[in-house]
Order: sequence, then C-alpha cells, then structure tokens
Amino acid sequence: MIHRRTALQALAGLGPIAAASLSRPAHAQGQAKIQGAPPLHLVVPAPPGGPTDILARVLAEGAHPALGRVVVVENKPGAGGVIGSEAVARAAPDGNTIVLGHNQTHASNQWMMPNLPYDVIASFTPVARLGTVHHALVVGADSPSHTLAELIERGRREDLSYASSQAGSASHVISETLVRRTGMRAVHVPYRGAAPAATDTMTGVVDFYTATFPSVAPLVRDGKLRALAIGAPARLPDFPDIPTAAEAGQPEPFVDAWFGLFAPAQTPAPLVERIAGAMLGVVRDPSMGEKLRNAGFTLAPQGPAEFAAFQKQEVARWQEMVRLTGVKLEG
Repeated sequence: MIHRRTALQALAGLGPIAAASLSRPAHAQGQAKIQGAPPLHLVVPAPPGGPTDILARVLAEGAHPALGRVVVVENKPGAGGVIGSEAVARAAPDGNTIVLGHNQTHASNQWMMPNLPYDVIASFTPVARLGTVHHALVVGADSPSHTLAELIERGRREDLSYASSQAGSASHVISETLVRRTGMRAVHVPYRGAAPAATDTMTGVVDFYTATFPSVAPLVRDGKLRALAIGAPARLPDFPDIPTAAEAGQPEPFVDAWFGLFAPAQTPAPLVERIAGAMLGVVRDPSMGEKLRNAGFTLAPQGPAEFAAFQKQEVARWQEMVRLTGVKLEG
C-alpha cells in the first residue's frame, strides 16, 4: 500500500518542496503584505498536495514581489474542477481573482458535461499558460505485457480493465481513446485520485493505467510499475528505457496535461497583462523554474494572446476525443 504522505509526494514529484509549501499559507511565506493592496486570490480547483496545488504555491511565493501584493492560494476542489472554476467565472472582473485551470477544467469539461455551469472560453479571460506534464501508460511489474503492442494485442484477445484517477479525467479519456482506436476490450475502473489508481495497477487489480508521469515516476524507478509508453517528444534522460508514444506506435491519444491561469471574462487587459507578467516571471526565474522541473513540469510559458489561441485548439482536440470515447459526466 502507498501511505498518504508517500502518495502526496509522488503526486507532486517533489516531497520536500510539497511539504514546505503545504506547511504554511501562501500569504505567510516570508513576504510582508503591501499596505492597502488587495490580495490576489489564486483559486486551485483541486485539493492540496497534487501537481496543480504545488504549482499554485510556487507561483504564490514567487509572484509577490512583481505584483506588489500578497497571493492567497484557495483550494476549491470538487466535480472535476467545476466548483473552483465556476467560482472564478462568477467573480468580479477586477483583477483580484484568478483560477489555475487545466485541460479538463478549461477544455474537455465543455464536451463531457452537458450542464456545465460556465463556458470554458466565453466565461474566462486567458492569462498565461505555465507548463505541461506528460502522461504515461503503466502496468504492474508482474504484467505479462512488456510493450504497448503486447498490451494492445492482449486486449484484443481478452477482457482487460484500466484505472483512471477519476471519471472524466485526462487519465480516463486517453485510455478510452486508445481502447477505441485499437479495438481493445477493456472496462474502465475510476478511482478517487492518482495514488489508489497506481496502487491497484501495481498490485494487478487492474491491468493498466494512464497517469501523469510525475505521479508514478517513483514507482517506475523502484520497479513497482512498468511504463510502456510516455507522451513526450523524446525519451526522458532519467528514464531512457521508456519509449515515447510515437515510438510505441500510438502518438495520438497521449496528449499532455497543461496548466494555465484564467481570470473572469471582461477583466481589463492591463490587469491581465500585469498578472501574466508576474506569473510568467516566476516560471522563467531559474530557481523557481528548477523547483517546477523537479516537480515534473515541462515549462511552457505563453502570454495571454498566445494562450488564448492554444486553448481554442485544445477545446477542439478534446471535442474529438470525447466524441470518439463517448465519455459523459454529470454537470
């Protein structure tokens, strides 16, 4: 079994930094509040301890000097990120509230949730893209499948099962896309988080799992999970034996998870530009960037206009993947 502390560290890929970040509020990280300046509320639509939360707390720590005001991280998890995202969509467009969204909250939810209480494009103003995280398909160390091709062939002969970190997550949609495109027979088993999904894959309760790589990298390194493919442009230097999805013959499903900041719609451009400049400055700072790379992020900074164009492309990409898989969630 993976203990809670170990699971949180694996999710973050960065135990000491995660512990330090979670041990104190973002507004008390050694910075004095600027007199009279309202705080910037950074909403995280996820619980503490995961990659989104770790990224937010690094941003909160690093952006304070450039913004001249405190950044307060507020975790608002639930409903696949809908609760926190909706709260920001309904907030005043005064530059005091932003959300750290990702490919589910601000792309795929548009197509999976018929009753989504916001529009992923119209309800927000893109501020900045910050980074991405690769997905990897893993099996237990005792699995008879040693390559992705072997797993696919096995799934065409017999009924398999696959885990996801939650229904409707990229973990779910990527695996189901692979199943549909290759003609495999595999039933979806949703979990409440990456740690239990990894545990049951490791012990053979389920046959495979598509995970954000930082959440399973320690288990792959220790030989408890075997990675059959990773959605990276090239093999990772620290894991040279893991083939890329392209090398494994299935590049299309293995899209990256991405993370970016959004303000409410109609937030004035000067406010958006100022927040974007401060947050992108954190990502580009050598010491802060190193923290994020150690947590498993690939830094991919984009300003407001470029990020807006990227998001529209991602919404269209996820529309096709959701259409293919038929994944639907209650909104």
